[in-house]
Amino acid sequence: MSMLSNLELIRRVPLFSMLTAAQAEAVAAAVTKRRYKRGEMIVEQGKKTNALFIVLTGRARVVTSDSRGREVILATMHPGDYIGEMSLIDNEPHSATVRAEVQTDVLVLGRLEFARCLPENTSMAYAVMRGLVQRLRQADRKIESLALMDVYGRVARALLEFAVPDRDGNLVIRERISRQDIAKMVGASREMVSRVMKDLEERHFIETRADGSLLVKERLAAKD
Repeated sequence: MSMLSNLELIRRVPLFSMLTAAQAEAVAAAVTKRRYKRGEMIVEQGKKTNALFIVLTGRARVVTSDSRGREVILATMHPGDYIGEMSLIDNEPHSATVRAEVQTDVLVLGRLEFARCLPENTSMAYAVMRGLVQRLRQADRKIESLALMDVYGRVARALLEFAVPDRDGNLVIRERISRQDIAKMVGASREMVSRVMKDLEERHFIETRADGSLLVKERLAAKD
């Protein structure tokens, strides 16, 4: 982790961007930095941590599982994203597990400090509400795709969610996503996802490039 001060780190987090100087200093004094190794849990489904976790570097995966241990991947968290706000607001256990996919650095803000920030700063409260709405919309899209789309459509939507434009405007997935991970996202078997991915490549909807990244063609967006 770089040797930036807590205040400098706070200023880089979109959630805290609208804090006044005094508020930012108060938050900076209250947060702690923590590092998680690959595969380590940041929060655990069914348990409380009484803290907000803000991702600084790395990547984390949000998963939920049933009593038989079957996992569904709900989302991927990137720098600037935050974890645990729902549990802080309703004082209920976490609804999902968040696990570091690679080495991940976070800022940790305790319950009391988080609660103190909201009434003192309407912009931060609005940012938290906007984040919750975005997650609800994502959940709605996932429910819709599981209910209305076939496996091809669900795989296409998952790929498009991971793709970002490169310098030339092409949609590219640079993160390595295994067939098993996609299967957990779309509610299908790994074998079925492998067949769908192979077919999408053969039909030139996607293309694996020399550097290992995945090029997503515009035709796939039209298909979705």
